[in-house]
Amino acid sequence: MQSRTKHLDTITGLFVAVLLISNVVSAKIVDLGFLTFDGGTLLFPLSYIFGDILTEVYGYARSRKVIWLGFFSAALMAGTVAAVGALPAAGEWSFQESYDAVLGLTPRIVGASLVAFWAGEFSNSFILAQMKLATGGKYLWARTIGSTLIGQGLDTVLFVLIAFGGTVSTDLLVAIVVSNYLFKCGVEILFTPVTYAASGWLKKTEGIDWYDRGTNFNPFRISLS
Repeated sequence: MQSRTKHLDTITGLFVAVLLISNVVSAKIVDLGFLTFDGGTLLFPLSYIFGDILTEVYGYARSRKVIWLGFFSAALMAGTVAAVGALPAAGEWSFQESYDAVLGLTPRIVGASLVAFWAGEFSNSFILAQMKLATGGKYLWARTIGSTLIGQGLDTVLFVLIAFGGTVSTDLLVAIVVSNYLFKCGVEILFTPVTYAASGWLKKTEGIDWYDRGTNFNPFRISLS
């Protein structure tokens, strides 16, 4: 499988980029009147769409490797942001307070994102792979939406509680959870035709349509099996 893939690197790069950008812009809570959510919610649902495509086409084991790559990339970003913030500023650089105000929450947000991302993405990938086996590869729409409902549920609740718990009111926490969940799942549903088209094109182009028969689903396993 490894030698034949043409587009896996591109999907992996986009997946990681979406994750990192989402973590940074999550520092701002957006209020659209009918929805209240962190800024990262605008982009983050794409990571689940990429995750669905990865598992559907390349299988759980390959998706597992990409999830861990995203995990460690986000951890590196959080550590770098924290380290730079802790270093003494140059005398003529007067933006330390601005840096802390904008990026000061980022390590906590990324920490929350790491926990939520790990639980949500692995749940999503596992359920999608198992449903593919159970349905014989049919009903992709049901598999992507069903796995997302569970994965995004775990992701949203864990992220909001860890990232914003104790900093905002309970009412706002609930509003963020509900808004985030509805928005993320709504995006997944709306993008179902895109997921169908991308998965079908990749299967044809790559010559791969992976079924995880005999796959070890341990999320901590390193090998591609």
